[in-house]
Amino acid sequence: MGTYARQNLVFERGEGAWLITPDGDRYLDFGSGVAVNVLGHAHPVLVAALTQQAGKLWHTSNLYRVEGQERLAERLVAATFADKVFFCNSGAEACEAAIKAARRYHYVDGNPQRWRIITYTGAFHGRTLATIAAGGNPKYLEGFGPAVEGFDQVPFGDIDATEQAITPETAAIMIEPTQGEGGVNVASAEFLRALRALCDKHGLLLILDEVQSGVGRCGKLFAHEWAGITPDLMPIAKGIGGGFPLGALLATEEAAKGLVPGTHGSTFGGNPLATAVGYAVLGAVLEPGFLEGVQQKALRMKQALASIKDSHPDLVEEVRGQGLLTGIKVKVLPADVVKAAIAEKLLVVGASDNVVRLLPPLNIADEEIAEAAQRLSRALDRLSATAT
Repeated sequence: MGTYARQNLVFERGEGAWLITPDGDRYLDFGSGVAVNVLGHAHPVLVAALTQQAGKLWHTSNLYRVEGQERLAERLVAATFADKVFFCNSGAEACEAAIKAARRYHYVDGNPQRWRIITYTGAFHGRTLATIAAGGNPKYLEGFGPAVEGFDQVPFGDIDATEQAITPETAAIMIEPTQGEGGVNVASAEFLRALRALCDKHGLLLILDEVQSGVGRCGKLFAHEWAGITPDLMPIAKGIGGGFPLGALLATEEAAKGLVPGTHGSTFGGNPLATAVGYAVLGAVLEPGFLEGVQQKALRMKQALASIKDSHPDLVEEVRGQGLLTGIKVKVLPADVVKAAIAEKLLVVGASDNVVRLLPPLNIADEEIAEAAQRLSRALDRLSATAT
């Protein structure tokens, strides 16, 4: 179906940060499948995990215990705030699970009137009917009938507007610590701490959507760690599967108490293939020194982008980001930058608010960061030449 405005590119294989066409052309991948391929392409540890599991067992459904699912859940719980994990297949499903968990929490607590959720401008929580309503973007809502009820949107980063939006019907606050699709907008540590305090004060659940910002992307295992807080519910996906479809909702014991047998489920969620890969991804990201390496690479990336901004003031307005979730706000259409970068065999990703995202694998080499900066600079030179 014609649901994607695809680039006219086909890739046959990948090696680390590179994608290779059937003709042998090599593209430097700073999109990572939209922040998914945290260990790059064809990482030997992930290939081994998948192929070993493929030879044993693919799928049994959640009618039975899944050993790999339990192993991954235990590892996620040990590494995070969570006590419980629900597995699914995507970020949208993980966010749906968080919405349902928040509403059920208050229902079983004897407060069924508390079902509304405060969300933020620029948010992107997925493409289901509920998650496009949570995101509130008119472009994604158009043509799908009345928006799903229950979401109250306020300006991103505005703590006063957030508190004013709380009513006796409010169940939770839902936010991305760093917005990806919305334009690489980073919530300050002070704002996130204030949200945690607001939730505690009013008996609300704090939902941190770390689908794009999590699994090392922002330099910690999860972005909220920079603020020194913990959520009650946290949807994750993208990076946890390293390219294999995998999502999860992480929760405290208290926040998960409404999801009992029969209230939620997924046929494929947490199947043996997905959880084998997820376990290998998490193991690699939790290796000593890995996240410190991401922070160092992020600093190099930020310095390279700052230099590009200085040399292209006619095109680049601002450098944004946290960790290796980075972006440049441009004065032209992001699609034009993406196209010019493709001509230099560099893959980048557009976003809202006139932003172009650079989302390399977390194990990107320093020389590849430098190479990407050179290619992006040449792409912007192309645009400058066209404009004049």
